Amino acid sequence: MKEIGAEDVADFVKNGDRVAFGGFTPAGSPKVSGIAIAGKAEAEHAEGKPFKIHVLSGASTGDAIDGALAKAKAVASRTPYQTNGAMRDAINAGEISYWDMHISHFAQQAREKIFGEIDLAIIEAVDISESGEILLSTAVGMAPTFCKYAKKIAIELNEYHPKKIRGLHDIYELSSAPNTNPIPLLAASDRIGSETLTVDPKKIVGVIRTNLPDQARPMADPDADTDRIGENVARFLVDEMRSGRISKQFLPIQSGVGNIANAVLGAMSIDPAIPTYAMYSEVLQDSVIAAIRAGDISFASATALAVSEDCLAEIYGDYDFFKSRLILRPEEISNHPEIALRLGLIAINTALEADICGNVNSTHVLGNKIMNGIGGSADFARNSHISIFACKSTAKDGKISAIVPLCSHIDHSEHSVKVLVTEQGVADLRGKDPRQRARAIIDNCAHPNYRDLLNQYLALASGGHEPFSLTNAFRMHETFASEGDMRRTSWTSRR
Repeated sequence: MKEIGAEDVADFVKNGDRVAFGGFTPAGSPKVSGIAIAGKAEAEHAEGKPFKIHVLSGASTGDAIDGALAKAKAVASRTPYQTNGAMRDAINAGEISYWDMHISHFAQQAREKIFGEIDLAIIEAVDISESGEILLSTAVGMAPTFCKYAKKIAIELNEYHPKKIRGLHDIYELSSAPNTNPIPLLAASDRIGSETLTVDPKKIVGVIRTNLPDQARPMADPDADTDRIGENVARFLVDEMRSGRISKQFLPIQSGVGNIANAVLGAMSIDPAIPTYAMYSEVLQDSVIAAIRAGDISFASATALAVSEDCLAEIYGDYDFFKSRLILRPEEISNHPEIALRLGLIAINTALEADICGNVNSTHVLGNKIMNGIGGSADFARNSHISIFACKSTAKDGKISAIVPLCSHIDHSEHSVKVLVTEQGVADLRGKDPRQRARAIIDNCAHPNYRDLLNQYLALASGGHEPFSLTNAFRMHETFASEGDMRRTSWTSRR
């Protein structure tokens, strides 16, 4: 394979191109090509020339891609998910078109060229043969689909990762409807594909050698509230098991990313009533690896190993132990609704806010400012055995209530949310009508400082099937926007 530099990759990119980056989160994302393309954009702009590209990826990337390109004003559009501050600011300013979408749907739409032709795919690998057999690094994401449909491929060969991880990946691709076969996966530990990704070597324009770790995002430290959320979730699951709604053998867990997810997994590990279980998720964090080491998790399947540098060193240092307990799949498989239904996943994801009807907002602040995106949360929540959403009951030192009359943006409707958890308690919404759900959420999940306010709203929202007041539904949001504190909300008597 021809070896090139990162600046040579930038030479293959022109204004208006669609560039697809491998990886999923910073895990497995290219480390130097995005920076080089950003540098080219700045040089072109300095000469008065237009230069913007359409950026596709498995999910979020890292500052070396999303951050560098956004700061260089080199992005025309972005999909399907992002977490970078500079990218987010540009999207909210209207400078970048952003298509937020379900992770499980992305591969199909890419195959159908909904986003146009992919001019260049850039992926990270550990090893590559002359025949085009590629050993990926710490994520699979969309790499198989990107490489199959891209006109050209550039490969960052990252020597930071050892070649002994061959066998970590399970590459399985779906065909398009109506010729899509059932996915032959019956357990989280099943292997159904190949260890490597094979591409047409004629499409590879060059290999860039690197030796760089993933840009793992630091997680916030746990606090008393996240610990209580974790304990509440663990207690609920134990009660479900004792009631017979969860088998004593337990069910596989899907968990979102962040300090609440870590707190939940930590609480589950501590609780002696919860047996060893499997993970079937999209991202594995340090807490999962610790639980595998402790024997609390028997096997973990995902599309990305998004762990800290120290945690990754632990995995590589004792790979004989971990190699039979971890697997990475394409995101179309890790997030596929068919598998979530078949395995009976317990889906645990986080919310920005929830309303008293049971709707959840995962993505937007005050209705119009994107935070990150929906990601894979709905892939799992809408197709799981039990869908749990968790959040703190307040934010901004109590000035914002996470429990509101009506979410300012709805990602997960009341039909997909079965259980809501805050540090205050658990609201089991199953088998309840809208007003019963409202009562359960206010009594069990709302912060005490907001319960009277929410009860006043509930009393005003009389009549009809849903507890809804047209004039008051967003009054808490409006009060925060104008006065900076939802506690100052007052209701109008008009419906």
